[in-house]
Amino acid sequence: MEKLNQPYALYERIKKSIVQDIESGRLNPGEKVPSETQLAKTFSASRMTANRALKELAEESRLIRVQGVGTFVATPKPEASLLEIKSIAREIKEWGGIHSCEILLLKQEGVSREIALKMDLVEEGPVFHSILLHKDRGVGVQYSERYINPAVAPLYLDQDFTQITPSDYLLELAPIQEAEHIIEAIRVNKTLQRYLRIAPEDPCLSLTRRTWSFDQVATYSKIISPGLRYKLKGKFSRK
Repeated sequence: MEKLNQPYALYERIKKSIVQDIESGRLNPGEKVPSETQLAKTFSASRMTANRALKELAEESRLIRVQGVGTFVATPKPEASLLEIKSIAREIKEWGGIHSCEILLLKQEGVSREIALKMDLVEEGPVFHSILLHKDRGVGVQYSERYINPAVAPLYLDQDFTQITPSDYLLELAPIQEAEHIIEAIRVNKTLQRYLRIAPEDPCLSLTRRTWSFDQVATYSKIISPGLRYKLKGKFSRK
């Protein structure tokens, strides 16, 4: 990293140096950039000045800051298919990442009144409930909570979802007749901030989805992803 002699404000000099390193290929997408402490030492600046430079580059989508991990050169924001239902493992692979999954919950429980109404199930009857954290290179990119109709997928709880995603399993077992999507921009609680390694002020995308198979509601899901690392894209054409 070069120290620049132009008469910019010091934080602007730091920003310009990082941008030059990115554009010249000295820093590649996904690579870690020097820390605030390293930048402060290199440019004889305060950590506050270095923090401002990194913060502004993150706001400009040049960098991605992951709490407790570091700051990285941003890659083009991956696009998740909105109209096509595809497994997150395949999406992560397509954008060049490495998928892994942490199982936070996988059990049968009595269905609540709210979920029973959404899924046309009998209140307090059985429903399968899973919560999975999907990661790219160890960093959470999707928090996925699903309720599954046992009549559609009776062996759902027996699957190893570290090896196969629920989407892949369910699409093979019960082809979708119909799907409903609701998308919102939200802020999440401290637990999800920790799972997704985001700051309290960082926005997230929430996708609520219902699917139908065999003329009945098969799943009701809420899928949450960091807005800074993820975007949804849909395309529809009538032929």
